Amino acid sequence: MTKDSFEALNENANDERFPDETAEHDGELLGAPSLGAALEALLLLADEPLTARDLAQITRTPETNVDSSLRELSRQYTEEARGFDLREIAGGWRFYTRAECSTLIERWVIDGQQARLTQAALETLAVIAYRQPVTRGRVSAVRGVNIDGVIKTLLTRGLIEEAGTEHESGAIFYKTTSFFLERMGIASLQELPPLAEHLPDLADLDAVLESVASGD
Repeated sequence: MTKDSFEALNENANDERFPDETAEHDGELLGAPSLGAALEALLLLADEPLTARDLAQITRTPETNVDSSLRELSRQYTEEARGFDLREIAGGWRFYTRAECSTLIERWVIDGQQARLTQAALETLAVIAYRQPVTRGRVSAVRGVNIDGVIKTLLTRGLIEEAGTEHESGAIFYKTTSFFLERMGIASLQELPPLAEHLPDLADLDAVLESVASGD
């Protein structure tokens, strides 16, 4: 090996594309108490399954270490009978509720269908209705708060649905459903009241939506 080749190899070893194998043991470098904690935090935030390679790049940890940690976490969750499960789906990893909790989840979903939408849910639904198709990140930017739980509620109620992904980021687009139109008592989105120019000022939005739904 020539001197130039050796120096080039040495420079690559310090490049972020070639993670330091000690990264998982250095909490300050990793940005989390441990590699397991880092993987859990990232997977909780992800909209889509993340591959071991993606996670390795983010954590600056060798892919083999990440893969073994993911499998160990999955095994631990199963042994401890946690309410959630970590599964490898289509080459990526994602959290899911455990199958044994299906009865509880179904009961919660049914009960939730009978409850009125919260202020946060109404505001989020309005942003989606007027800006659709729109990503979760853009809705969150308009509202200024995290909306993960609200999005799940609206999906569960059948008021919104996925509408493809953004080409650049891969983020999921959301749009309203025909059930939304039915509940609002309108035939198309063109019949929505002229509120778009007022967004993101959503004061008293719930009252407006309810008046439209009731035909007042």
